[in-house]
Amino acid sequence: MRRIIYPGTFDPIHNGHLDIAKRTAELFDELEFVVAMNSKKEPLFSVEKRVEMIKNSVFNIKNIKVSYFDGLVVDHAKKINACSIIRGMRHISDFEFEFQMAMMNFHLNPQITSLFMMPNEKYIHLNSSVIKEIAKNGGDVSLFVTNSVNDALLSKFSS
Repeated sequence: MRRIIYPGTFDPIHNGHLDIAKRTAELFDELEFVVAMNSKKEPLFSVEKRVEMIKNSVFNIKNIKVSYFDGLVVDHAKKINACSIIRGMRHISDFEFEFQMAMMNFHLNPQITSLFMMPNEKYIHLNSSVIKEIAKNGGDVSLFVTNSVNDALLSKFSS
């Protein structure tokens, strides 16, 4: 089985993430979202809530799974027998960071291949920070996220 992982904080997941996941899932037997428990970031949503939102967003795609991890991405990939890591790149500014991470992951485990994919151009401007800022200030993000994510954002910022 050819398994790929899609690591990230996904705080929250948005349509750009889903676009990359759906297209990648067509190329592999299984795609697994792995929600990072990154101690450097202060997420809006708990890891459990982020996992739940992703599951709700991909429930109709049978070969997409969701989990979370703490530690090195390549260690998690090896643990679940994934051969690759998919990462999205929106702009050239993403390249430097993603290239550095891919080279370090290759150094740590050369059997795990890093792949990069650009989202559909209609999602190129999306990132989780912008979505949270718009939602926090009462803006409508329903075109950028699934209904369950939109509901979670509305609930979070209405209190």
